[in-house]
Amino acid sequence: QVQLVESGGGLVQPGGSLRLSCAASGSIFRILALAWYRQASGKQREMVAVITGDGNTNYADSVKGRFTISRDNVKTAINLQMNNLKPEDTAVYLCHVTVPGKNYWGQGTQVTVSS
Repeated sequence: QVQLVESGGGLVQPGGSLRLSCAASGSIFRILALAWYRQASGKQREMVAVITGDGNTNYADSVKGRFTISRDNVKTAINLQMNNLKPEDTAVYLCHVTVPGKNYWGQGTQVTVSS
């Protein structure tokens, strides 16, 4: 079993920055991918950024150049640095991990971008 706990969400003005973190614990032997998703009110969940086990990254077009995903291998954690935030980035951000045969979700952290 794997547990994921997100932190770092909050209220920020347009153009501001936030850094999300996700700490993973439990029986983690091989991680295939770590990712951040988000779900805005009334919308479908969408992938924001992913980092694979060998370090490759991919981003949604809407966040390219503004968000950066990184992995802390020592702490088995992932971070999402979000810069130049826009009101349309407002959503619940969820951490996701893929291991062989299973995947896990965190509870999510709210990010609100508003003046």
